[in-house]
Amino acid sequence: MSTLFEAIKEDHEEMYEYHDQYKRAHERGDVEAQARWARQLTWEVARHAVGEEIVVYPLMEKHLGDKGRQLADHDREEHMQVKQDLYKLESLHPGSPEYHELITKMMTSLHHHNDDEEIKDLPLLEPAIGQDASKQAALSFKKTKKLVPTRGHPSIPNKPPAETLLGFLEAPIDKIKDWFATFPTEGEMKEAKEELKHRDHDAAAGRASAGGH
Repeated sequence: MSTLFEAIKEDHEEMYEYHDQYKRAHERGDVEAQARWARQLTWEVARHAVGEEIVVYPLMEKHLGDKGRQLADHDREEHMQVKQDLYKLESLHPGSPEYHELITKMMTSLHHHNDDEEIKDLPLLEPAIGQDASKQAALSFKKTKKLVPTRGHPSIPNKPPAETLLGFLEAPIDKIKDWFATFPTEGEMKEAKEELKHRDHDAAAGRASAGGH
């Protein structure tokens, strides 16, 4: 059973892998592959963001006091920008310069946001809730991801309980839409999953080497 930190980090690694696959498709000029990997990436990012807002941020507010509320509010603001980027992305065409620029911008922001979660948020939260609660939260997070919207919805309020209710109400519509959207092929996903076994982004080391905060 994974802890909450492990579940969140696993998601982060998946985002980076899908983005790498997208970048490779962009470099070789394969527009159809770009569209497939961008869809896989946005699907993962949207579900991850809403899952955190439903499960993780309320725990931060409950167990970390004022500091937790500040961190959660900051994280929600960053998620709102990502949701707006996801929403805008759907109006653009894969292969266009605007499409590529927006994905690049979104992933730059997400890298910083994800590193903050791994360096600041989760190392504070996990000791406060204990290992058993962390594992339960990880289970709740994974289950919630199966039910939440698969596209970004910036119009949905990003605080519970509205997030929970409206997010779940949106999910069936989004899943139906996704039946008609193209995703990476089974072979492409198998290759990506093999690469994921060897990924382990060290947020703290990366931040230190970049001289950032």
